Amino acid sequence: QVQLVESGGGLVQAGGSLRLSCAASGRTFSMFAMAWFRQAPGKERDFVARISWSNGNTYYADSVKGRFTVSRDVAKNTLYLQMNSLKPEDTAVYYCVATGRIGFLLSPSDYAYWGQGTQVTVSS
Repeated sequence: QVQLVESGGGLVQAGGSLRLSCAASGRTFSMFAMAWFRQAPGKERDFVARISWSNGNTYYADSVKGRFTVSRDVAKNTLYLQMNSLKPEDTAVYYCVATGRIGFLLSPSDYAYWGQGTQVTVSS
């Protein structure tokens, strides 16, 4: 089992920045990749960004490319999401996820481990 705990959400004005963190514990050696998903009210959970735990390769949704940066600190077992130039449409609950599976990993069903989520609200 892997336990994930997010932090860093909050309220920010459009154009502002936030950094989310996700602390992982448990069987972290089994993780192949970690990612961020988000879910706005009344909508499905959407992929935001993914990072390979071993080599740091990243992949982003088109909607956040150039504004968000995903990174990890392997020694601290921590995942980050730096969010810049935030827009009201970025408002959502953001979830940290992890998986031992190998693949493209863009679907929520690809990830076995989920954090509790952290709210990000961007005001216009």
